[in-house]
Amino acid sequence: MTIPIGHSAPDFTLPDQDEQPFRLSDSAGKRLLLVFYPGDETPVCTRQLCDYRDGLDSFADLGVEVVGISRDDAESHRRFRERHQLPFTLLSDPDMSVADQYGCRGLLGMKRGVFLVDESGIVRYAHVEAVAAFRRRREELVEAIGSLE
Repeated sequence: MTIPIGHSAPDFTLPDQDEQPFRLSDSAGKRLLLVFYPGDETPVCTRQLCDYRDGLDSFADLGVEVVGISRDDAESHRRFRERHQLPFTLLSDPDMSVADQYGCRGLLGMKRGVFLVDESGIVRYAHVEAVAAFRRRREELVEAIGSLE
């Protein structure tokens, strides 16, 4: 089940692309866009994350940092970031335990989902795609986040 808007985001600790621990609660005071995606170098995921990369200024103008989460390991994330010049953190959730907490675990793997977590750790926006071929585009997210102001 997807985390309802207005509820606390479940805390978690996952390794990033440099194998350093990333703990959600350590980001208190920041607005994070958690982006769950099925896998590095897959066509839809690559388009999605490159779209967010290309609009990073739009997210920054809203005070939002992007954080990607997939099952892939740190080495895969490092290659993916380098190849596509992705300037944001990518986290590894190999057993999909965090994806499960956020309602992004599907029968065939990780579902695509986006969650805006505010400075207090509250979910302010949540969307999980019913079909993996679909994704939230940057313009849709920027508009939705901007309307929360």
